[in-house]
Parts: sequence; C-alpha cells; structure tokens
Amino acid sequence: MDLRAIASPDAPSAVGPYVQAVAHAGLLYCSGALPIDPQSGDLDNENVAAEVARSLANLAAVCAEAGTGLDRTVRTSIYTTRLDLFGEINAVYADHFPDRVPARTTIGVAALPLGAVVEIDAIVAL
Repeated sequence: MDLRAIASPDAPSAVGPYVQAVAHAGLLYCSGALPIDPQSGDLDNENVAAEVARSLANLAAVCAEAGTGLDRTVRTSIYTTRLDLFGEINAVYADHFPDRVPARTTIGVAALPLGAVVEIDAIVAL
C-alpha cells in the first residue's frame, strides 16, 4: 500500500498522535485543521470568521506541501461547537471556494481540542 505522510512547516503540528495528512491513490486525506497560528502556536480565535479562515489557511498549507490546492477539494467536514453561527461560518467558507464548492458536512459537537469553535478536515485530489 502506497501511503505517504504529509507534514507542512507552514501549518501547525498535530496536537496528538496523527499526521497532518496522508496521500494515497490520488487523494490527500487531511486531518482536522484547528485554527492555530503556525508561527505562535496560539489559537486564532478572535471570532468564528477568524477561526474558519485560519483553519482553511492551515489546510491550504498542507495541500501545498503535497502539491495540490484547496481548489481541488472533493469533500470537507466542518466541526463546530456553535451551530448558531452557521451563517457566519458559511460566509467565510464560501470566500475560500469562489469557483466550485466541494461536498460538505457540518457537524455540531460539544467540544473541540484547545477550546476551538471550528475544526475542518478535507479530502483533496492530488
């Protein structure tokens, strides 16, 4: 089985025993991206818009390391502790996919690591 772990220095390190992404069979399986600033290691949680933007920027860095981009995203999952902010989450998310939006699931959760409000994972074509 041809599995290749992907690690970008431009995205935060994993906060647990996992890799940022795994490339296999023409797809990149990205772990959940928290809104952590990769330089400071701090949660970028000024508001939900900042969290969505930072999470997507972190995913974009992992994609770039693998030689692809968010524009080739097949599917995402958004996990949030604040489903009442669904409209704000959608507005920022849509800005990052101006030409074609991928399939997506949004899931309300009780809590996320480090107290984040948003975490986003993705499957991206290589």
